[in-house]
Amino acid sequence: MNPRLRVFVELALATGLLVPVASAQQPAPPPTPAPSPAPGPPPSTAPGRPVNPNPSPPILQPRPPTDDLVMFLMGRVATDDGSPIPHDVVVERVCNGRVRQQVHASPRGDFSMQMGSMADFPLDASGDSAPDRVSQYGMPGRDPQMGIPRRELMNCEIRASVAGFRSSFASLVQFQPSAGSINVGSIMVQRGAKIEGTTVSATSYQAPKDARKAYEKGLEAEKKGKLPDARGYFEKAVAIYPKHANAWFQLGAVLQKQNQKDEAHTAYTKATTADDKFLPPYFSLALLAGEAENWTELANLSSHILDSDPLNYPDAYFLNSVANYNLKKIEDAKKSGLQAERLDQRHRFPQVHLLLAEIFTQKNDYATAITEMQTYLRVAPQAKNADQVRERMAQLEKLNPSTSIPEKPAPK
Repeated sequence: MNPRLRVFVELALATGLLVPVASAQQPAPPPTPAPSPAPGPPPSTAPGRPVNPNPSPPILQPRPPTDDLVMFLMGRVATDDGSPIPHDVVVERVCNGRVRQQVHASPRGDFSMQMGSMADFPLDASGDSAPDRVSQYGMPGRDPQMGIPRRELMNCEIRASVAGFRSSFASLVQFQPSAGSINVGSIMVQRGAKIEGTTVSATSYQAPKDARKAYEKGLEAEKKGKLPDARGYFEKAVAIYPKHANAWFQLGAVLQKQNQKDEAHTAYTKATTADDKFLPPYFSLALLAGEAENWTELANLSSHILDSDPLNYPDAYFLNSVANYNLKKIEDAKKSGLQAERLDQRHRFPQVHLLLAEIFTQKNDYATAITEMQTYLRVAPQAKNADQVRERMAQLEKLNPSTSIPEKPAPK
């Protein structure tokens, strides 16, 4: 690999390149939503009905800590190509495959969804009233100011809905509330997109009961860090039902955690054989290819993911850019890198800015390269290689003196 790319892009795929770097700051907290109007006085008692001055309180489960309650979901809808959004975009919260809540986005794409409000729970797609009103923390018709406990959003995602467009989605459990709000960043929509891949394999629903039971036990064991037990359960699941793509994928993940990369590669490959539309194992195979510096395989795998579902895998654009850069296909690397930068609204892989900086440097576009480095330092100000990036910027500044470099922030 090019030594400069090694220094500035840090392609340590095996050590968590595609998750937020430890030093990266979290996105700025979302703006405080406008306060909801104070609830009106309780309805008066019907005439002639006796009043019990000391009514027995309903039996309620303990309420969760207030810092774990989600009062608002907010974010914005944007198109993948930067064009104006459609005028009739609806943002939906979907839980367990059913629409629970809907709000309209503003003409600019911004949206805010109040959680736990009676007025914000329309009928779901089946025509049933939303069961979210009944919570393990309260009785039906909970206080509109209460919000929803974060763990109740475990199987929920947020997406946009508009005719003629395909939307990305965001799983809500991955977000940590800040001041009672979750900012999901940007939800991308793409015009007329035909998606061939999926993030969940349908083969798990076709598996026999014993295979499903073993698979579920494997997930529980893996969650508890009991990797040998998890491996045993997943192996049992695929022995009973060899087409269980999810089990093959989870088995590969466990094997990879146990540093058995060849065995993990085999398991991931079997997952793709069991269900060639199931994309997570392709992504894991791409990471293994990048770690092995097999750039041709990385290019092929990342291209397959992008052909199947470009909206929900912005990471694949980054990997594709890395592969093409090392294959000396600079224009292809630039194209994929810029698309990764556009779609990575939450700055999950800030290294893309360093990769683009290297690409623009090779094209003698020093001003743009410096801008990319400045962006990197802004989204990851405490990164371990920050001083190296500033040194590199200083070198480029001599070649492009019209661009100023920000001063190093004073230590706190």
